[in-house]
Amino acid sequence: MIEDRRSAWFGTLSALLSFLIWGFLPLYWKWLGAVPATELLAHRVFWAAAILIVVVPVFQWRELRAAFRDPRALLAASLAGILLGANWFVYIWAISVDRLVEASLGYYINPLVNVLLGVVFLRERLNRPQTVALALATAGVLVLTFSHGQFPWISIALGFSFGIYGLVKKTGRLNTLVGLLFELLLLAPVAGIYILIIGRAGEGAFAAGNGLVTALLAGAGIVTVTPLLLFGAGARRIPLSRVGFLQYIAPTAMLVIGTVFYGEPFTRAHAVSFTFIWIALVIFTVTMVRAGVRPRTPR
Repeated sequence: MIEDRRSAWFGTLSALLSFLIWGFLPLYWKWLGAVPATELLAHRVFWAAAILIVVVPVFQWRELRAAFRDPRALLAASLAGILLGANWFVYIWAISVDRLVEASLGYYINPLVNVLLGVVFLRERLNRPQTVALALATAGVLVLTFSHGQFPWISIALGFSFGIYGLVKKTGRLNTLVGLLFELLLLAPVAGIYILIIGRAGEGAFAAGNGLVTALLAGAGIVTVTPLLLFGAGARRIPLSRVGFLQYIAPTAMLVIGTVFYGEPFTRAHAVSFTFIWIALVIFTVTMVRAGVRPRTPR
């Protein structure tokens, strides 16, 4: 019993830390605001892949060997890698141009996007509360669209790119770390070549005289892999419903950082839109908890 409680506490703490890191990660990218989003993405992919190349064979050698004998899983991982790279680029770019509020909205609607994709592609059925939740979320997006006169493409791109990424992962057979390694291995060579090219041209920020920037770029791999490891440790030890509640810490922290620390506008239209989304999330999460299912976690 004591051991179970310790495991539950450790799991809750691990999951909590993972979502806190994801929520406050925009501060890390803000410190690198002078570095173009493309270069930031390249370093994030390259250094994360470098860490996983070391970590995965040590802890999951059997799973890694099995993956090489599964062409379908490798193909799914390749597609997932492309989607993940696109999601990361939009996310980093949104932060660099002070549109963190829109990015946070994207991760709020992601669980609802997962439900929609499940209905369309996996023939899952919605109950009445879930249908109401989707309708409210759609209303929230429409409010923001018509009030600002432009489609909130950052929010939609983030929500749907990670939603489709989750759908591809669901159809694959690789676990989290092994799958992520193969996803990044697809992108890492391109990222490494890009870093070398801009470095030789004198346009890269890495090792260009600013030690802090160089260290932060190299540390992009650590801040990418660490929350994934913490999340994996937490998800195995605590109820899925608890993870589902904790997942909203990340976009909430992003919203607070964008509005409070960086003064991004939060208009009346934003308030109405987010209210629709939050109500939808409450309805959706309650139905998931009652059913004993956790929505797929973003990031």
